[in-house]
Amino acid sequence: MDKYSCSRPFSNPITWRMGAGKRAADEILRQHKEKNSGQYPETVAVTLWGLDSIKTKGESVAIVLALVGAHPIKETTGRIVRYDLISLKELGRPRIDVLASLSGIFRDSFANIVDLLDDMFGRAAQADEPLNRNFCQKTCHGATEAEFRNESQPDFSATRKSQHSMPGDYGSMVNEVVGTGDWEDKDALGEIWQSRNSFSYGRGEGSIEAAGRARPEVLDKLLSTTERVVQEIDSVEYGLSDIQEYYANTGALKIAAENRRSVDSLTGKRKKVAISVIEAFGIGGDDAPMAVQDVEDVLRLEYRSKLLNPKWRDKMLGQGSGGAYEISQRMTALIGWAATAKIDNYVFDQAAERYALDDDVAKTLQRSNPEAFKNVIRRFLEAAGRGMWSTDAETLTKLQLLYADADDLVEQGSS
Repeated sequence: MDKYSCSRPFSNPITWRMGAGKRAADEILRQHKEKNSGQYPETVAVTLWGLDSIKTKGESVAIVLALVGAHPIKETTGRIVRYDLISLKELGRPRIDVLASLSGIFRDSFANIVDLLDDMFGRAAQADEPLNRNFCQKTCHGATEAEFRNESQPDFSATRKSQHSMPGDYGSMVNEVVGTGDWEDKDALGEIWQSRNSFSYGRGEGSIEAAGRARPEVLDKLLSTTERVVQEIDSVEYGLSDIQEYYANTGALKIAAENRRSVDSLTGKRKKVAISVIEAFGIGGDDAPMAVQDVEDVLRLEYRSKLLNPKWRDKMLGQGSGGAYEISQRMTALIGWAATAKIDNYVFDQAAERYALDDDVAKTLQRSNPEAFKNVIRRFLEAAGRGMWSTDAETLTKLQLLYADADDLVEQGSS
């Protein structure tokens, strides 16, 4: 029955994807421990997107189950009726708490999975296990083990860990704000994401007519302990730099978590949150190692192979107005990622050389799509103004003149 599960959401994740999910979770935790003196993360945020889950047959859900330490229980029809906790002895490590960051499509299409996850999180939080081996309990109650055991009426509303915007609403709006440039600093982008994702989903959350309930305090608590964000990419045809929603959700989630993290005593700055990227389309056999990469490494590769690649640029230029628009959109996304992750200075240097300071390319872009060319130049100036890009005064002067010319051309065309 597994081969039909892409159209049967009640059977996700399918059996063979559970193995991939476990390998991914194991590698995520191995890398985290390697970079954090052997310490496990207390909370990992996992993005659950609808189309990704359909294409991968529930692999992102399988990652959530593996981190918590659970497996699906099926009835004879293949329908999953419960995510059962495995014992700590079998798990061999602490249960990792999970912030399930839902997309609107996932929330609406996989309500059964959201309910099953909610049930699993609730049972994990109430399991009779030591707090230092069950982070689902520890992060929910924020108490010592003695305080937790002596609490007469624990607040299990804190077990609600599936978060998105209010019912019927979609998107974080971070990409809209980045598009207009109407934002003060990166912290503001994190707060926009938080304000748009403060509704909890699951059993008992809201009425039959409108599932979901505003619980910003629960989201804040989860964000305060989040140390890593996991994002799957399900297609070889697009990546993090191609679609605005990646930085607007995954990147902004990272900033929202960092806004609530404690200050590092050594650096005097808030502790950083990492992003692990999994390319689901590249998974091999059952025993193949799982490729889990840091977001900065993925972005470097993507920018070298696309935006900074003269062959890719020339193909886009050959597409006329549409190609110029695609270049423009990737420049906007570059600003979004520079605000929410680390972008090397050379990316801006080489992009400026290829799209703005090359006279022939600049003229082609401006002729094909004046608005797109204006946006490209605007993003370079914005990057320099926000401290994302360090360049010399001569380059900035050239860009300012180009922007003035582009602005005049756009105004003439609209008059």
